[in-house]
Amino acid sequence: MEINKKVAIVTGARRGIGLGISKALGRAGYHIVMVALSPDASEALESVKKEGGSCEYVSCDVSDEEARIRLIRRVSEQYGRIDVLVNNAGVAPEVRMDVLETTTESYDRLMKINARSAFFMCQHAANAMISFLQKGGLKDYSPRIVNTSSVSAYTSSTSRGEYCVSKAAISMVTKLFADRLAEYSIPVFEVRPGIILTDMTKCVQDKYRSMIEGGLTPIKRFGTPRDVANCVLAACSGLLDFSTGQVLNADGGFHIRRL
Repeated sequence: MEINKKVAIVTGARRGIGLGISKALGRAGYHIVMVALSPDASEALESVKKEGGSCEYVSCDVSDEEARIRLIRRVSEQYGRIDVLVNNAGVAPEVRMDVLETTTESYDRLMKINARSAFFMCQHAANAMISFLQKGGLKDYSPRIVNTSSVSAYTSSTSRGEYCVSKAAISMVTKLFADRLAEYSIPVFEVRPGIILTDMTKCVQDKYRSMIEGGLTPIKRFGTPRDVANCVLAACSGLLDFSTGQVLNADGGFHIRRL
């Protein structure tokens, strides 16, 4: 199958931030390969199509190496190009525990799904992108990679330390690949969401609302998936390519140090 569109892979695309990113890139004219673990994502697909996006869904466990390889190979062979990779798949701890009690099982789970998958998705997609560039012949081909991390990459949360470590790792993954891929003119960016209204924050929504209203963030509201998606659009626009490795904060100003 061939399409006359640029192709974007978005992981963790079935709901929340990933779905918001898929909608935004779809509106921007990309064909979206929406990726998530669930065997069915019909509602997510319909919501992207409803906004005019071209999309398909691939069920894939991006924490598994063979599944990652199959995904990149499938998209490469089917469309002959990968214009954008958005590494957005991620999970929170199943149970919040103090760092004095965190289990190795929980730590390994988050590092495997959040950090290791981002590293090797970058690796496999980058190698495919380099191959497409070296073959030549693709119209307007300027590939880019965007990794979704979190303000937890630099903010201590002692009840979910393994999550913080996994997100900090994604920040370094971004730097490493931005450095390595610069010679191929493939920019790599990190989008760093703050407190975003999604299913992941639903269980602590009242706590965060109180903190936001109390001045935790200069902009006194929850972030939305659209806020994060706008940062991804900016990274993919071509206007920031000379800023490879840049962090785009979608956090209502949380990153500003204030007295």
